Amino acid sequence: MIDSHQHFWRLSRGDYGWMGAHVAPLLRDFMPADLAPLMAATGITRTIVVQAAATMAETDFLLGLAQETDFVVGVVGWLDMDSDDFAEHLAHYAGQPKWVGLRPMLQDHPDDAFILRPRVLRNLARVAEAGVAFDILSFTRHLPSICEALARTPGLKAVVDHVSKPQIAAGLLDPWRDQLAAVAAFPNVSCKLSGLVTEASPGAWTLDELRPYVDHAVACFGPDRLMFGSDWPVCTLAASYTEVVEAAHALLAPHFGPEDLDKVFKTNAERFYLGRSDVLGGD
Repeated sequence: MIDSHQHFWRLSRGDYGWMGAHVAPLLRDFMPADLAPLMAATGITRTIVVQAAATMAETDFLLGLAQETDFVVGVVGWLDMDSDDFAEHLAHYAGQPKWVGLRPMLQDHPDDAFILRPRVLRNLARVAEAGVAFDILSFTRHLPSICEALARTPGLKAVVDHVSKPQIAAGLLDPWRDQLAAVAAFPNVSCKLSGLVTEASPGAWTLDELRPYVDHAVACFGPDRLMFGSDWPVCTLAASYTEVVEAAHALLAPHFGPEDLDKVFKTNAERFYLGRSDVLGGD
């Protein structure tokens, strides 16, 4: 099985601007040796590691770890989407072993419509032309702009991280429900079942609380466009690695048989991240 979404960090690197006292349990190093036994206990054999800092130094750090860690089969890094040097950087990283995609941290940008800036859209077209995977880190409020960007960037191979972080703790389904469905209408867009426990009631989440959101994601994306992701170690704010894996199985089992579960827990991530073209283009 593949965990399509996990992180590593070394605090001394100093570029994790989102960290602070509000996530105090995360204020330590999390490295491959910490994750390996958790994977072994749950049957996960491979992972995709995703950037947690908005710097190319973070991308280089993760690529270094990936080269030393057999179970890491791909790195989703960070590049500045609003840079004149984007094409050069994209070409450089596309040539690096185990680099499989990029993720701008849209949720942290002060401009909710950042993805629609002219230079960002031009660079997004380069990503689509290159066949590079594009992770969408968003809240519900970003989804209308993301829909517009997808419409203006045909063929972009994208995945919505964390089901776009619905307000689970508040029990809100709308407007997230319709907006996620609008994104799912683009057949080249997938979705990660990840990050749900940390959006649910702090310290008291239940499967019943998560179920409506998973059910809707299943209805929107089906078995061919969903991927399991743990969001470790962020998930440890609310649940253990084993609990996250077991919750995903429990919530998906009513919908899918063994063949489709194999897609969600393995095949879809293999195809999405590891089957991309290495041909790059530009304007």
